[in-house]
Amino acid sequence: MTKPTFARDRRRVAAILADRGFADHRWIDPKEIAVAEWVRMKCRFGCDGYGKGACCPPNVPSVAECRAFFAEYALGAVIHFETRCADHAERRKWSNGKIRELVALERELFLAGYERAFALVFATCHLCAKCAPTRAECALPALARPTPEAFAVDVFSTVRGIGYPIEVTRSLDDLQNRYAFLLVR
Repeated sequence: MTKPTFARDRRRVAAILADRGFADHRWIDPKEIAVAEWVRMKCRFGCDGYGKGACCPPNVPSVAECRAFFAEYALGAVIHFETRCADHAERRKWSNGKIRELVALERELFLAGYERAFALVFATCHLCAKCAPTRAECALPALARPTPEAFAVDVFSTVRGIGYPIEVTRSLDDLQNRYAFLLVR
């Protein structure tokens, strides 16, 4: 079997993304993903979910480990989602559906020979009514994935750097630009 070329990998992965309905994506060199300590501090001192979720800090790798993790990859995609859900329950339902689709995408890529395929989802895992406080207690470990922020990704700098729109939203009525990260090889 011949080793796939980088361009061929991009075409194959792009076809799978398109088949799954993820047409709005941009390629990124994972080494260019902005990883920053301040993101982890915002989790630690700005999020009421800190320490309460199996996919949230401190139940995730250190910032240095996250940086090293991204350095192991040569191909990544940032997948863009737009939504305007003024109702919390409706937004959670929409997010959970998209998270399940992203995990299915990761699995399909794995089965297509991309054994390193890994998705970072755009929303905190709410697949269960109450999130387990540790990974060991997680009821759905095959589905639960961390967010880019849990992996210390400065999403604002990273997506702006590849030309995507992103702003701080002040209301659930605001248009929300959400981003998932897919790492392939």
